[in-house]
Formats: sequence, structure tokens, C-alpha cells
Amino acid sequence: MAVTISLAALFGIVLALLLRARTLGYGSAFIAMMFGFYLASTGAATTVNELTNAAVEALRNL
Repeated sequence: MAVTISLAALFGIVLALLLRARTLGYGSAFIAMMFGFYLASTGAATTVNELTNAAVEALRNL
């Protein structure tokens, strides 16, 4: 579990840096995919799913 969390953090930091530098390409897409993959296997997955569902419901009620 510690390896998964550290990889998720690493990919999150790299993705944030790529977005800040506005560097878009195949590498950025790969980093974003890997960040999502590792984030989904952490304890934050439930929170992310709940947040997404709440955002969809809020948009639906507009």
C-alpha cells in the first residue's frame, strides 16, 4: 500500500507540473492515465467517486 500511495503522489506531482508548464502531448496523457490508475487503488478512490457524483448531481439540478 505504501508503494501505491507514493506512486500516486509522484504521478500527481508530475501531472501538476506538466499542467502548470502547459506541456501537452502523449507523455502528459500517459502521466494523467497512470495518476488516475494509481489514485483509484488508494483509499481516496471512494472520496473521488463521491465528489464526482455530487458534481454531476449539482450540474443536473442547474
